[in-house]
Amino acid sequence: MSVSSSTDSPRRPLPGWSPNLHRLRGTLIHNVLPPAIIIAVLGAIWEILCSSPGAALPPPSQVISDTWELIVNPFYDYGGNDKGMGWQILASLERVAYGYLLAVVAGISLGVLVGQSTWAMRGLDPVFQVLRTVPPLAWLPISLAGFQDSTPSAIFVIFITAIWPIIINTSVGVRNIPEDYRNVARVLRLNGAEYFTRIMLPAAAPYIFSGLRIGVGLSWLAIVAAEMLIGGVGIGFFIWDAWNASMISDIVLALIYVGIVGFFLDRMVAYIGNRVTRGTAKG
Repeated sequence: MSVSSSTDSPRRPLPGWSPNLHRLRGTLIHNVLPPAIIIAVLGAIWEILCSSPGAALPPPSQVISDTWELIVNPFYDYGGNDKGMGWQILASLERVAYGYLLAVVAGISLGVLVGQSTWAMRGLDPVFQVLRTVPPLAWLPISLAGFQDSTPSAIFVIFITAIWPIIINTSVGVRNIPEDYRNVARVLRLNGAEYFTRIMLPAAAPYIFSGLRIGVGLSWLAIVAAEMLIGGVGIGFFIWDAWNASMISDIVLALIYVGIVGFFLDRMVAYIGNRVTRGTAKG
């Protein structure tokens, strides 16, 4: 009778660990521990490099001490623009939500049109390719002149920034629908609405969500830059105001929050895309 080696037996949870706790432990080790180690190493390097008396930037320890009130009380409101970091981020997210949702509706509609119609592609695609190369902030003076108000101007900048990747990816997805799918639609004699909901959208969804992920990232980048110019409440203006007051630690904290919010926006769209496309979303 042969004795199998211990390496051939399946790995079992440690004594006292339930399967759920064992999976949670594995998730923490594989997904949380590596970035935590990298962040700790980078933070230590930052602390060492910026702790000298002549350093231009504050070390992490000084950033935390200088901005402690902002960290522990993010929703204070002393009137006007003097609001906590939480209100600043929420104000920016509200503008992003309006501009991004408008870009989603218009971008998917135009992308379907360009992907379905050869004439539309020939006529509109060159225009889109030219307009998408215009930097986002270059649209701000035009939008201010047209709307005469900072909030709709910022929303327009978000819209015009996010719409291009949505249009392009949607049109590519529609053009890449397999011919077999189109033949099935002809055999079943699907009308336009049925073809759109049952064939086109499911087939093009991975490409569409790839564009949506790019668009939401560009939206968040655009609003931070635009708010530096339009003023008011918002994380972009908070950064610019902190620069004018030489409060470098506040700027560092704001940049950390900007990165975290941008990460969660991308993860949220990716999660929705994976649920809708069942894990086939690109990007």
